[in-house]
Amino acid sequence: MISTNLKRLRKNNQYTQEDVAEKINVSRQSVAKWENGESTPDIDSCIKLTKLYKVKLDDLVNYSEEESGIAIPPKGKHFFGAVVVGERGQIVIPKEARELFNIKAGDKLLILGDEEKGIAIVHQRDLLNFVGDLGIAIKE
Repeated sequence: MISTNLKRLRKNNQYTQEDVAEKINVSRQSVAKWENGESTPDIDSCIKLTKLYKVKLDDLVNYSEEESGIAIPPKGKHFFGAVVVGERGQIVIPKEARELFNIKAGDKLLILGDEEKGIAIVHQRDLLNFVGDLGIAIKE
């Protein structure tokens, strides 16, 4: 898995093997062996690779584009899967997303829309904190 991920990330970032080798201070042959599955990078090289490609270490090592159907997400970006819209427009936010963003029963979420970019869901507290940081007062 890591060999496939390394090759895809390098190509997606339009780097040559020489570019990657230079950026993380290893030989081009090491990069080639990692991508061919002949060897695996040590932990220090893996950490440098996650910084270079801006991905999580777990995704670099374990992510499977074949299983998920999408490329490795950048660090801090998540794909939680698809949800089904019920008859009355209700959706269930996946557990992993609720835990990551500390969403609890009874919380207020804001639904924002852009006709070109789509729909976004933002926790009300986060928007209020953001607006408050701008010095704008909003009544709840």
